[in-house]
Amino acid sequence: MVLLRFAPSPTGPLHLGGLRMALYNHLYARRLGGKWILRIEDTDATRFVPGSVEGIRKALDWAGLDYDYGPERDGSHGPYFQSERRDLYRQYASKLIDNGNAYRCFCSVDQLTEVKARLARSGSNSTYDKKCLYLSDEEVARKVKAGEKFVVRVNDDLTPTRATTHDLIFGYVRDAHLSLATDPVLLKSDQFPTYHLASVVDDHEMGITHVLRGEEWLPSLPLHLDLYTHLNLSPPQFAHVPILLNADKTKMSKRNGDVQVVDYIHRGWEPQAILNWLALSSWGAKHLDPPLPSDTEPGSKSSRPPSPIHLEDAPDSTQLMTLEEMISDFDITAITHRSSVLDVNKLEFINKHHLMNTWSKPDGLDELAQRVHGFVKQTFPSRLVACPYTTIDGIKTAITLLEGRLTNIHDIPQHAPYLFIEPDLTTDEAKHMISGIPTDQRLHVLNALETLIKSNGCILKSLRSERQKLGINQKTFMTVLRYALSGMKDGPAVVDTVRALGNERVLARLAAARGEDVAT
Repeated sequence: MVLLRFAPSPTGPLHLGGLRMALYNHLYARRLGGKWILRIEDTDATRFVPGSVEGIRKALDWAGLDYDYGPERDGSHGPYFQSERRDLYRQYASKLIDNGNAYRCFCSVDQLTEVKARLARSGSNSTYDKKCLYLSDEEVARKVKAGEKFVVRVNDDLTPTRATTHDLIFGYVRDAHLSLATDPVLLKSDQFPTYHLASVVDDHEMGITHVLRGEEWLPSLPLHLDLYTHLNLSPPQFAHVPILLNADKTKMSKRNGDVQVVDYIHRGWEPQAILNWLALSSWGAKHLDPPLPSDTEPGSKSSRPPSPIHLEDAPDSTQLMTLEEMISDFDITAITHRSSVLDVNKLEFINKHHLMNTWSKPDGLDELAQRVHGFVKQTFPSRLVACPYTTIDGIKTAITLLEGRLTNIHDIPQHAPYLFIEPDLTTDEAKHMISGIPTDQRLHVLNALETLIKSNGCILKSLRSERQKLGINQKTFMTVLRYALSGMKDGPAVVDTVRALGNERVLARLAAARGEDVAT
């Protein structure tokens, strides 16, 4: 069975880069008819942030990314917290020591720092002098018995010869052993594993067939393949996804930039729009002809595959896609080789159209109103509200009135505060609207609408007739009405606003506007 895993660290809220990685794992698993695991990599206790796991799960649930196995889910692949798998890592470290592919290192931090500096001064690229590799079995046993702390290092003298490695996204890439530290640490002195050992052990034990992870792990791929070889295990297929960047081109992280998923949830963005936005951030041209490793033979300087002759056009960067459509169209070879900067303007465009798609569904309007209900009530406390528009039905009316104008469901208070509270006609915007319009004209317009409402006539047709009768141009006529009804120069059609407010509230606002005119 095709099985993938999303393996975040519980070091804070899930950020957009993490959500995109979960999305790609979900898309690829579903595209191949497989499943995926949520695995929590919590072996670094110093960086653990309480509540992180629950936050990660809530973010995935909000986005509709349902993992098949993991915390709070049944399955035979657990435990799903690496801190609960420490005995397993120690067993594998012992196997590597027993077969000579790893050894215990007792050097202190100070000793290692001095050795690294000495090697650098001598012009060596090595970062460790392998001193502990040459300890006798008796010396090692004595030190262990004495309780001396040690780490377990892989012996890179036994590195398999490998000219290239293959990645599902980057194709054939040059072997990168020279970029690795000398004899990388697999098990730390506190007997917790490093990522290198833990990921290899867990991916094997859990039966992972495909590993999608960040591009920053691509240089470590040779080491991980070495461990599979040393342990006589078959490796999964690897795909390294280029990272997301902040607007200033720095690497996206939980500590830098406006990138936490929870912030986007609180601001009312549509989950389908966020997924659509993230998916397209790295969706490039599809390779119809698989790249060949012809230029990556031993001695070749190239580390990337040759460009395929035939490419299928990439999706438009604002193409609207449902999760089901993303799954259907997803191809791992279509992910670009470049890091991507997220463009919020594209999110606004995509979100607006996903909103429109949602409220066009049978229960979509009710769903949106339910979701934004708490935010509206918080924005307009009951003591300030002069109408029942903070009810679900009232909010549904507001959404309908603002259809086509909303970029985000939380924009309702910004675009139509006059539905919830009386307009403030003393603002600069309101005063500017009627500046230059004679008082008698304003009163004529206000009185005309009042008469029409009281006569229960057809407002749209009658307003046109009244305007012509008064000899007032269209712009002036409608500006006066917008001033009285909302105090805002932009908004939905006046007739629609009248219907949404209701006759009683409209008449009260016309009276208030006339009073303002008299005072002026």
